[in-house]
Amino acid sequence: MVKVKICGITDLRDALKAHELGADFVGFIFFENSPRRMDVEHARVIIEDLPEDLAKVGLFFNQDFENVKSTAGKCHLDIIQLHGDEDPDYCRRLSGDFRIIKSFKVKDDSSLKVVDDYDEVDYYLFDTYLEGVPGGTGVSFDWDIISGRPFKKPVFLAGGLTPGNVREAINKAFPYAVDVASGVERSPGKKDYRLLKEFIYNAKKI
Repeated sequence: MVKVKICGITDLRDALKAHELGADFVGFIFFENSPRRMDVEHARVIIEDLPEDLAKVGLFFNQDFENVKSTAGKCHLDIIQLHGDEDPDYCRRLSGDFRIIKSFKVKDDSSLKVVDDYDEVDYYLFDTYLEGVPGGTGVSFDWDIISGRPFKKPVFLAGGLTPGNVREAINKAFPYAVDVASGVERSPGKKDYRLLKEFIYNAKKI
């Protein structure tokens, strides 16, 4: 059964509701210019009250290595998601202490050329390429680009997923997990529980 990551969490109630409905991962955004950005202390307080079986993911974008490591430690993150241009060596230096999701922006087949260089990460995440936008585009890419390709690591699929299209996306791309933020929100960082329930149900139904 495919796993579900609910990203852009900004309060405890939303995180607990996601877990109650069957989410496997929750994501906290720590980079500037995101409407869902969290400060370290706020995230730490939320994470302290979350169940152990819910994986806590921190999203970072081209940030200082020591700052990323410090934030991940203070917040007791399970997984670090690197959403920028971090090179394989950067990922390798973090991989001894945390599981790593490396994000790649998909525009066309050429977007996948560098994926195999990232041997030390635990997961790949494929998101939509939009020039100048680090993530959270709310736009899907052509899932046929990754369909049927053998990847070395389990794949998270992101970008424009909604309760209405998530099952189609899964049937085309066969990901390990699906990742959603805006597709289950009533406003940035505030989850709509009806959409959340529909998304998780549609993703996990067999």
